[in-house]
Amino acid sequence: MGVLTYTDEHTSTISPSRIFKASIIDSHILMPKLLSDAIKSVEFIKGDGGAGSIKQINFVGGFVKHEIDEVNEKTFTYKYSLIEGMGISDKIEKVSYDIKFEGSPDNGTIAKMTTTIYTHGDFELKEEELNAGKEKVLGIYKVVEAYLLKNPDAYV
Repeated sequence: MGVLTYTDEHTSTISPSRIFKASIIDSHILMPKLLSDAIKSVEFIKGDGGAGSIKQINFVGGFVKHEIDEVNEKTFTYKYSLIEGMGISDKIEKVSYDIKFEGSPDNGTIAKMTTTIYTHGDFELKEEELNAGKEKVLGIYKVVEAYLLKNPDAYV
């Protein structure tokens, strides 16, 4: 098994608590509204969103299942693994994410995400594939940020 780990960091003028509530706690409600062209629905097929829950995201062209390892509303941390669906194959066993939203000096947020990809055998992902995945995550982050900027009373 191969293991590839990388960390990305993004900044925002929105507070950590607002971004965490919108993008993590209420993602099952907010994401289908904000990304209706891509996401049909989000449902918990096991649990209620806490550790041990399994969340299924139904896209127009498929689905993914996330197993939630940790949700901490005090430290604004979220850990989960992509365990089934798009992105999992005979070459990729699972993908784990460790997300932390920290306060920045300007009262905004520094979002840090560590991604660990577990591959079967000696399979190696190409740089283009990694960058495409990073761009999708950044795109979702920017959509939530834009929503919160347009709706300053949401998730306060």
